[in-house]
Order: sequence, then C-alpha cells, then structure tokens
Amino acid sequence: MTAAEITDAAESAPSSELWVGDTGGLPDRTRRVLLRLVRGPYLSGAREPQLWSVLLSDEAILRSRAADLFLELVIDRDNEFAFVRNAPAEEAPKAVRSERLTFLDTAMLLALRQTLLSEEGRGRVIVGQNEIFEQLTVYRTPDRDEKDFLSRLNSSWHKMLNKLRVLHPVGTDRAEISPVLRLIVDAEQVRAITAEYERLTDERVSALTSRDDEDAIADVESDHSETDMAETEEADG
Repeated sequence: MTAAEITDAAESAPSSELWVGDTGGLPDRTRRVLLRLVRGPYLSGAREPQLWSVLLSDEAILRSRAADLFLELVIDRDNEFAFVRNAPAEEAPKAVRSERLTFLDTAMLLALRQTLLSEEGRGRVIVGQNEIFEQLTVYRTPDRDEKDFLSRLNSSWHKMLNKLRVLHPVGTDRAEISPVLRLIVDAEQVRAITAEYERLTDERVSALTSRDDEDAIADVESDHSETDMAETEEADG
C-alpha cells in the first residue's frame, strides 16, 4: 500500500474525532493498538485478541505511523506477537527507552533464551525457577553470601516476569518462556553480549571482587522489547 493509499484509507474512515479539537486521523481502535505498541514491551495476540485483530487489519497504517516515530513494526504471525523497535538507520534517533540489566539479569536472560531455542518446536516452553537458579549458581563467587546471591536471583526472576515480560507465571515457581525472547534478543546481540559477559565473568572470578551486581553490563529495550539490545558495557567500578 502506497503512502497516498494509506492517507486515503484514513480519510475515508468514519469520523475519528474523539474530543473537541482532536486532530488525529486514526479511529479509536487503531490509536489504542499504536499506543499499546509504543508502551510495550509487546502486544500478544493470545492475551489481547481484540487488539491483535485490529493490528492485522490496520497493519499498513500502523507501520506508517510507527515509521513517523523512527520505529519499525515487527510482527510474528505464527506466535502472535508484535512490537516496535528502533528504526534500522544509523542516523535515526533512538525512540525506545532502555532497561538497565545487572550481571545476573543478563545471565538469566541468556539462559532463558538458550532454553527456548533448545525446546523450539515442542510447543510451550515451561521452566522452573529452581532450574534456572541452579544453572546460574556457577556465577556465585566465593565472596558472595549465599543468601544475598539468592536474593539477587529472585530479583532477576521477577524482572523477567514483571518488567521485561519474557516470562509468564505458571503456578507459584514455574513460568512459560515467551517466544518473543527469540526476536527481542537476536543472534548477533547474543554473541556481543556473551563475549562481554564472559570477559567480565572471568575478571570477577579471578579477582574474587565484591563489585556490586547492581552495576549494569547490558541494556535492553524495556518498553518494546524490551525490543533492541543496546551495546554491552562494563559499568564504572
């Protein structure tokens, strides 16, 4: 659909004025989908079927409006989720905000992604909290108190559930890994983060440092996925 056709479609739609002085050109339902995408982290067809239906029917105009904000609309029709991410142009301003991740946040994110990919094609991927925690115990250095380390793992787990929404609770201590994680963090980003992550891990283990794990080593887009992975960085000591 061309830009002219998109404009004609918007103009031929029923009156979209929602309040006195409203100059918006989109109907109420389309605006709600656009707002949902911009707020992020993503739109799920399984959880929000009405918005998903509007997304598919109004995809062209939504892509156009997102592009006006330097955003790219990503749709996975098979798994029924969509999100917006920064436009793939070096000169474009960054439109989405970043959520700062701690050392353990990053480790957990990568562990969840690896589990998702290894179980791909087998339906829903559900993991236990203790299962993931056990995988990450290797990163507990001798200087880190076990109780404190567990507290930090719990904090990361809840961030995956409530902020990044890459986990959906199934019972009290189990969760389903969202397929969106496969696109939120792509292979190139994983390689870059993993390389930096392993370097920092080696430094921590060899030095037995007590650096606060609240220091961030990676950024992800929290509002849209949590969508693009920002450059990995070593925080100042």
